[in-house]
Amino acid sequence: MSRRRPVLATALTAAASLAALSVLPASAQESGPRPAGDHLTVTVSHAGGGADGTRELYCHPARGSHTDPRGACDALDKLTRWGKDPFAPVPADSMCTMQYGGPATAQVKGVWAGRPVDARYSRTNGCEIDRWKNLTPVLPDPKG
Repeated sequence: MSRRRPVLATALTAAASLAALSVLPASAQESGPRPAGDHLTVTVSHAGGGADGTRELYCHPARGSHTDPRGACDALDKLTRWGKDPFAPVPADSMCTMQYGGPATAQVKGVWAGRPVDARYSRTNGCEIDRWKNLTPVLPDPKG
């Protein structure tokens, strides 16, 4: 009979702990750390039109201080393909037009699809302008 008491005590303690957790308010339950996932920090400079600044983007579900989290996450989901990096730089041997798209620059840093991201963007030639446009609305449409 002495063996039953520790088992019974353990079972009662576990049940009481679960009951206490189930009555916590939703805000207390959500305040803990979120599971790791897709998170990007997008920093934009010299874009004009109020687009400059640093914004946080979380996807799956879409949220954060980004101006359009759902649109940005949807765009990234469409660009993400096996074997293709949506943040890849312009290849060094690319032939790009001598076109200046303005002084806007951006950095995207974080984790996407389980991989680290640290990409820099500019609008210094036609290739870089296209690369920037391909990442809209993650990156803003520069007004300059």
